[in-house]
Amino acid sequence: MLIVLKNKDTLIVDDFTFKCSIGKNGLSSRKKEGDGTTPKGTFSLGKVYYRADKVKKPVTQVPKKIIKKNMIWCDNPKDKFYNKETIKNENSKYEKLFRKSDSYDYLVVINYNTRKIITTKGSAIFIHLTKNYKKTAGCIALNKKDLLILLKLINKNTKIKIT
Repeated sequence: MLIVLKNKDTLIVDDFTFKCSIGKNGLSSRKKEGDGTTPKGTFSLGKVYYRADKVKKPVTQVPKKIIKKNMIWCDNPKDKFYNKETIKNENSKYEKLFRKSDSYDYLVVINYNTRKIITTKGSAIFIHLTKNYKKTAGCIALNKKDLLILLKLINKNTKIKIT
């Protein structure tokens, strides 16, 4: 299955079309840490993370993980855990996964720069929630209803094409 980002504000999956938002500085094939762009390319998907204290366990064929209070996604290029989920420590620059806002109640990891990690190439690229379609720091954001539908459609072989 292939998810396609079209027109910078539309995700297409099979017969479904979802309104979405992307990075505040658009798309880039030269993504850099902190540049506010969504990376171009075709990527596999990683785990689905969710806040079990706030939302229901999602229905999906993709591996799931509950977000705990001390979980972070490291976005410090100098850290050995760069672009990985880890536990908060005082030396980390990070993306907090356990948030007061609802944006990370459900999220899907986009496997961008996750295999052979290149520091400063960008990190923490997710499909996550939005209520107002405000531009993101580089992720793709959907409303809750649409993200829950997307989770039902995807599997471990699903890829996302961002052009």
